[in-house]
This record gives sequence, structure tokens and C-alpha cells, in this order.
Amino acid sequence: MRNSILQGYDSYGSGLFRHFTDTIWRPFMKSSARSIVLLAFSVLLLIGALACTRLLDPAVIFGNLGSKPIATTKIYYPYTDKIPEISNKPRKKVEIPANCTAYKLTQTCPSDYPTSFQPEDYPHRSSTPTCPEYFRWIHEDLRPWAHSGITKDMIERAKRTANFKLTILNGKAYLETYQKAFQTRDIFTLWGILQLLRRYPGKVPDLELMFDCVDWPVILSEHYSGPKAQVPPPLFRYCGSDTTLDIVFPDWSFWGWSEVNIKPWELLLEELKEGNKRRSWMKREPYAYWKGNPTVAETRQDLMKCNVSEAQDWKARVYAQDWIRESHEGYKQSDLASQCTHRYKIYIEGSAWSVSEKYILACDSVTLIVKPHYYDFFSRGLIPVHHYWPITEDDKCRSIKYAVDWGNRHKQKAKAIGKAASDFIQEELKMDYVYDYMFHLLNSYAKLFRYKPTKSEAAVELCVESMVCKAEGFEKKFMMESMVKSPANTNPCTMPPPYDPPSLYANLRRNEATIQQVQSWEKQTM
Repeated sequence: MRNSILQGYDSYGSGLFRHFTDTIWRPFMKSSARSIVLLAFSVLLLIGALACTRLLDPAVIFGNLGSKPIATTKIYYPYTDKIPEISNKPRKKVEIPANCTAYKLTQTCPSDYPTSFQPEDYPHRSSTPTCPEYFRWIHEDLRPWAHSGITKDMIERAKRTANFKLTILNGKAYLETYQKAFQTRDIFTLWGILQLLRRYPGKVPDLELMFDCVDWPVILSEHYSGPKAQVPPPLFRYCGSDTTLDIVFPDWSFWGWSEVNIKPWELLLEELKEGNKRRSWMKREPYAYWKGNPTVAETRQDLMKCNVSEAQDWKARVYAQDWIRESHEGYKQSDLASQCTHRYKIYIEGSAWSVSEKYILACDSVTLIVKPHYYDFFSRGLIPVHHYWPITEDDKCRSIKYAVDWGNRHKQKAKAIGKAASDFIQEELKMDYVYDYMFHLLNSYAKLFRYKPTKSEAAVELCVESMVCKAEGFEKKFMMESMVKSPANTNPCTMPPPYDPPSLYANLRRNEATIQQVQSWEKQTM
């Protein structure tokens, strides 16, 4: 569905043939004996010329191009002054520098950013791909406002827990901060939105949004159900759940997590791909691996009981991560690309969803997902026993052991599950799609507005210079590494349609039935 489809050859070829024949015959349209003689003589000359220049190739003349790239062939038109040529070279990119020298002098954002978006347009190139399947959840996340639209009052009611309000007007961003977020979550979230504006200048519509950087969602759906219920306030955050209505947005770590030295996603994704090659799946340790902070949630503390002991081996190797010691030692033991050494890796939530999910899924290992209660923007596209293996929450150790034993007995099937997950991450969660998800979400969101957004008196203009010129250390390093330096040369992917109720139900029912099947297999071994 997302494979590129070449199009435009037939129409281009037929147009070429018409142009070619019109150019040849137009000088000979007058009927006279002299014209007929000239016509015959010209035809003979033309045939000789074409034979010498290899233009008699029917694939070139008649537009039957097949797999030949038209852009590599120069086509000469007789009796014309102009020699048209189709170039396959992309237009020179418009670089958007970060001018800290000028910013420090004026303390104002530049006014010369590009304000329009002009993608490359080649008739013989592939069409814009359809976005991954998980983009369809954008329609579901915005459904609470589909009929009512979004009013100023609704936005203001989301202020109660928000860290900031961001307003976008004419492609510029304005920030009103309410409370500082934990670490640099808010900083890198805002940085990511600024990169979106640079990637697609002039394409993100006017809007304003409230953003809450805390892990767990807070807009409970039970408070907004019933015929007389109030419409919920639209509040953006990093995850959602089946019982909440928060709008899910890509998390800050896609642009880097400076506090724990996790690089921007575009760089890290390539490192994870190379890390997978260091040890093949068959040569990896035949156990389930997890490393993280167990103190943030009771369920993680429970997982620590699954570690190997003299009395029992649950086939799990779990380790507590000491981030303070890691920071002192230069994060030598927390390099994510070096942790793809086990056949199985465990994903378990913390206080809510965890950013570690994408790093674990990218490892070629079979991801063992302890029953999650939250989802991020892409995880609703994962299919159990295809992309991951489901683990029972209330009997983790036994469930993990069953999964590892099953995988070691069915190595090829287990290996395929790990490969499907890493392919999903590499192909459907590349940075291009992260930006396109943001683009489509914000565009769909803005269409719901029932008022014209305006900048409040407390809001200040936000730009790349106002952020990166003041940053230091890893924060500055990651900003520079993740900065969009020029507008995109292609359009965003094509948004898929919303689910119809039967399709959505069938999708959810399929996943639930698969998980229940795995649980029944586990019970048979007890």
C-alpha cells in the first residue's frame, strides 16, 4: 500500500508523440506538387538522421517507455529553435541557517525564513506514498470534536494541567509557558515543532494548542460521556489510553534526550540498524533482556523478581539502570546500539508509557511486551505475534519463560517476529513519517477550529535561534544534529481514510483474540 507507484509515463509519452509529429508535418500542410516533392525529400532526410542518432527507438518516439528512465535521454525536435530537455537533477535546496551572531545582537527572531513550500515536481517520478496504517488513528483521536468543533473556551479549559500553550500564526510560533516540564521535555518538543515549520514552510495552518508533558493522560472519557456532557478540552501529550481523550503527539526524544545522552532519532535509527548486524539473531543470548529504572513503577519492581537465581531460571536477564553512575562514567554502559545482544527484549511501562519502546522494537530481537495500559502515536499499528509477543501482566515470570522457550523451539518463527518489528521501526517510523504524522495531526486539528487564533500578550515568538543560541552541552549538540536545514523537496505522505466502525472493531477484535490465544497456550503448560 505504501510502495511508490510510477505514473505519468503514458500521458507524457503520448504528448511527446503528438509534439513530435506536429513539429515534423506542420511545415508541409499546404497541398501543392512542390510541397509533395519537398515532403518526400524531407522524409528521406529525417529517416537518415534518426538512424544516425538512434532516435528510431520506438520506446523514445512513441512513449512506450517501459522501465527506461526518460530523464536520461535528450530528445531533439527537428525544425525548432528550442531544444527541450527534462532534468532529473533536484533544485538547489534553500538552506536555512541558524544565525546566532545576528540573534545575539538583536534578540529578535529572523524575518527571512522561507514562507512557501515548493516540492520537486517530476512527471516520471513516483507518486506521494500513502502514510502508514497507524496514521488512521489521528481521525479517532480527534473524533471527540468532530461535530462540535474546537472553541476558545475549550482550549482555555485545557490550561489546568498544561505546561505551555503554543500558537502558530502565518508559519511563526509563539509560546506562553505555564510551568516548567520535567528535564527538557518541553524544550525538545517545541524544538521538534519548529523543525516541522522549517520542513514544510507555509503549510502548517494557524492554530493554538495546549501541551502537557507529564507521562500519564488526564482527560478522562467518563467525565465527558452522556447526552448533556460537556465537550472535552483538547490537550496534547505523549501517550493516551482506552479510558482517556488526550491527543497523542510524538515525544521529545525523537530530537534527543539530553539528560541521558540519547541521540536524535534519525542518527540513532541508523546506529541501531548497524548494531543489529554485529550479532545475528541465532548467535545472540537465548534469554529475555531488560535494563531500566525499576523504581518508577510497581510493575517494574515486580519484573525484577524474574531475574535468574539459584532456585529458578525464568529465562530473563533484568538489570536496574543507575543513571547517576552512568552520567559520571560517560554513559558507556547505556549505548542503545550495543544492547542488541539477546534474542528477546522486554518492554514494560513505567509510570505510564515509556520512550524505550521504539528502541527495543528496533533491535531485531523478539519484543516481549508486558500488557500495556497506554499507547503512543505509533504503537497502535503493532500486531501481536507479528510484531511482538504478548506477556501476561499478573504472571510475568512464567509468561516470559514460556515466550523464550517457545522462541527457542521455533527459532525461524521467532526470528521473523523480531525482523517484522525492526522493519516496522526502520520503514514506518523513520523521521520523515514522524514529521508527516505531526503535519497531518496539526492540519486535521486546525480544521476543527471555530474561531481565529490570535497571539496573547504573554506569548513570545519562538524560533530556532531563540533556542539553540542559548543552549549548551548535549542540549545544543542534539539541537544542531536534529535541525532541519532546508524545506522538504517532497510533499507529506497521503493521509489514509478513517476507519469505519466494522473495520475498527475487527482490527481490535483480531488483536485481542491473538493475545487470548497466547494466554491459552501458556495455561496448557502450567
